[in-house]
Amino acid sequence: MNSKQEEKYRRIIEASIEIIAAKGLDKTSISDIVKRAGIAQGTFYLYFSSKNALIPAIAEHLLQQLFDKITERTRVSGSFWNTLQSVIDVTFEVTEAYKEVLILCYSGLAFYHSFEKWESIYLPYYEWFEFELKKAIEKGEVIKDIPTETNIRMIVNVIEQAAEGLYFSNDKERKYSTEQIKKDVYVFIKRALT
Repeated sequence: MNSKQEEKYRRIIEASIEIIAAKGLDKTSISDIVKRAGIAQGTFYLYFSSKNALIPAIAEHLLQQLFDKITERTRVSGSFWNTLQSVIDVTFEVTEAYKEVLILCYSGLAFYHSFEKWESIYLPYYEWFEFELKKAIEKGEVIKDIPTETNIRMIVNVIEQAAEGLYFSNDKERKYSTEQIKKDVYVFIKRALT
């Protein structure tokens, strides 16, 4: 795609996220999306065949936002443990901000697409985090001889499950604060790696 096409694609995705978050997928029309994006309806169909076809692109966009925020915060983190804390904080922030859209993405990708699509979306994030873990092993911050690839997937899953459990739940009488849950996740992962 050239830069003009990329801009239109981005506007469609961002408009879709805003409208779907507010109205839900069923009540969102393509007309709503194109109006918010400031494009012609025919332009939408150059990029997507339907509303449902947006779901993987939305998921990829949200994960890219998560990854961008994490890498920005960890640019000068100093240690793996500061990086881990940033990953936890940003994951909780993004999950809270986009919980309705994330629920839609999970259900939509599970229904319309294979698990391999999730893996391809997550691959750059996993690779970056694995590189960070390998650096931590070299520095002696983390125990040696751990399988980094599988451990990174487990670490990401633990963090996401904790955030989703907190924000996707309808439990208004939470026993623990957000900060306590984030602290518990951090301590759990740190104990597993040291």
